[in-house]
Amino acid sequence: AALLEEYGTLSLAEALAPAIDIAENGFPVSPIIAGQWRGNVRILRQDPGASATYLIDGERSPEAGEWFRNPDIAASFRMVAEDGPEAMYGGPLGEKIVQTVQEQGGFLTLDDMRNHSPEWVEPMSVDFHGYQVWELPPAGQGIAALEMMKILDPIDLEAMGHNSAEYLHHIVEAKKLAFADLAKFVSDRDHLEGDPRALLADNYVAERRNLIDPRRAAVRVDPGRPFDSGETIYLSVADEQGNMVSFINSVFEYFGSGVVAPGTGFVLQNRGAGFTLEDGHPNQIAPRKRPFHTLIPGFVTKDGDPFLAFGVMGGSMQPQGHTQLLLNLLVFGMDLQEAIDAPRVRHLGGTRISLEAPIPDDVRLRLWEMGHTVSSGGSFGGAQAVLRLTRGWAAGSDPRKDGMAAGH
Repeated sequence: AALLEEYGTLSLAEALAPAIDIAENGFPVSPIIAGQWRGNVRILRQDPGASATYLIDGERSPEAGEWFRNPDIAASFRMVAEDGPEAMYGGPLGEKIVQTVQEQGGFLTLDDMRNHSPEWVEPMSVDFHGYQVWELPPAGQGIAALEMMKILDPIDLEAMGHNSAEYLHHIVEAKKLAFADLAKFVSDRDHLEGDPRALLADNYVAERRNLIDPRRAAVRVDPGRPFDSGETIYLSVADEQGNMVSFINSVFEYFGSGVVAPGTGFVLQNRGAGFTLEDGHPNQIAPRKRPFHTLIPGFVTKDGDPFLAFGVMGGSMQPQGHTQLLLNLLVFGMDLQEAIDAPRVRHLGGTRISLEAPIPDDVRLRLWEMGHTVSSGGSFGGAQAVLRLTRGWAAGSDPRKDGMAAGH
């Protein structure tokens, strides 16, 4: 609603109309989503509202190709279309949510809902090979992607060769450094101990870069000292006027909290998982404080003009995916779909990394010799992107997910 009010050409009711139609009349469930849904049946069965909303006859998930309807969320969207966001934030939908949370021992109140408001923030950026890469500021992990890009900027990655052992090693080591800083320093921006831009300062990034051993994996990486004293949908959209939007939303984990206020048709998010009870930690839970979260829509400009709206879903894979997608585009000259399709590496923790199957055995062996503990499998994120061309657009969608690229 805030985006529409500031920049939109449609009313809220017009924007919600297609979603209402799909929820009311149903849609065929796509294969990857069907598999993920099937893996979460146990969680959904634990909550009456969730099982009634998301399970067929309260027992099973829909199969691939089976049509699924959610008339409850259609009704909720109609209410929002008619009454605006107030239907949620203090209105009938908010009342149902508060009642459900309190019945389960939670502390949410209707005043909490009424007092919620969206906030406009200034994005952060770094220069990379003549482009400006933009991410949202804390409490998200976008700053880790920017730190990775800045660490890697002066290194001759192209000479190493795409997805060579040396190339993948440098990506992993840069990630370790950036995520050590992320875990130590990044929280709700209103509770940070210093200016997050210090993490991107030239001298600080140079110090971090110098810690990379080009021949050996770091077993442990400590955060630096930048101050004075690691569920989701992603959409990238462009219009005929040249406007571009990079948009991400998540309830954290496949079905969030696994709780549905009966009759509402939507699951409640689980972003409080980003808090900790550890005393003195920057993400220690506190009143009126936002938790650390993983959501990072990305954007790239060239000479001040929009160039790329992109995102890579997947928890802590997001900064790693952002970095690899941009390197594929801006260093190795791949087209957009090639850059999305290319095999990825994911650092899991410590010396543990996972490589997608197309990366050959000789590269895996060399990474073992460098001290990495190499495995295969797991999630490598899901990218969507729109690229502005000299004339027209290019769009790409990740085959790892059920997304699509479309134009009209």
